[in-house]
Amino acid sequence: MIRRTACLIARDNDPCRNLAIEKHLMDTLPDSTAILFLYQNRQSFVVGRNQNPWFECQVESFLENGGIITRRLSGGPAGYQDMGTLNFSIILPKREFDAVRQLQLLAQVAGCFGIRCDSTSSAFLRSGGRLFCQSNFFKEGSVALHHGSFHISTDLYAMAQCFRQDHTHSSGQPACMNMQETSTDITVADVEQCLFHGFSAFYRSEPAWLDEQMMDQNSIQSYSRNFAAPEWIYPSKMDYDFSISERFPWGSVSVLLRREGGIIREARIFSDAMEAALFFPIEQSLVGCPFLIGAINTRFSQKLELISDPRLLQIAGDVCTLLCGRIRAQDRAGSQEE
Repeated sequence: MIRRTACLIARDNDPCRNLAIEKHLMDTLPDSTAILFLYQNRQSFVVGRNQNPWFECQVESFLENGGIITRRLSGGPAGYQDMGTLNFSIILPKREFDAVRQLQLLAQVAGCFGIRCDSTSSAFLRSGGRLFCQSNFFKEGSVALHHGSFHISTDLYAMAQCFRQDHTHSSGQPACMNMQETSTDITVADVEQCLFHGFSAFYRSEPAWLDEQMMDQNSIQSYSRNFAAPEWIYPSKMDYDFSISERFPWGSVSVLLRREGGIIREARIFSDAMEAALFFPIEQSLVGCPFLIGAINTRFSQKLELISDPRLLQIAGDVCTLLCGRIRAQDRAGSQEE
């Protein structure tokens, strides 16, 4: 049960520092406590834990125009942020985590400004099919994190320019919308205030105010450097000779393999699925595996035995089917050529 709540509003607009503060709050979360962390970032592109920024973002032009690229801890798709975006983090004990109820809280915040959500059953709040609030989730040890962004007066043109893929709705409208479209009077401060009061009512506790200057600055600086490090943001170069990509209901996935002597020597999986921790163990299990359907199926089966979550089983099974299906198709094509 949550007995205490606290709130922190960031002093800085550096995305790497704000991610560092978020991580520090997770590391130091007191028992039975929920923390609301609110912040804005200057122009930035934040990729999910398992994404490749080179696949998602026009990296060179975005950096040349002063943007910052970093990678967050959670999975899910990339997000564009600027000073018209309000970012939030709800940090709480894992046992108290309830994504559905927390999304309902965010929908109530939108309702304060006359915005009716199409549904609260996914991590993306939409109105009229257009996204205005994105959420992502992460769990580590005994702590859970629900963080995301409200688009209030975000530069949607700049957002569209930085993504590699088209971000338009089937109607021709942008796939994202700003909350200001319902009323030009809405400001970031208004949404911030409504979220604060909603958080307070949700946990029936008046939040204590935190000040980041009272935190361990060495810890925050260390985490900031980590989030800004190129080796954290960009994947190492890999000379792959096999690749396949597909989109599933749970998200997109790309599998890259480097083979040598019929053995998989390197494996890399990129995905915008929410499940941040799933793909690295699969990569590890593929390394050293013969490039044969039977051997790959066996490796996946060994991993699946350790998984009880039906959603994770579905995702891992889909990746295995995708990979083996491509190998089977290549084998058939080779046989026909002979």
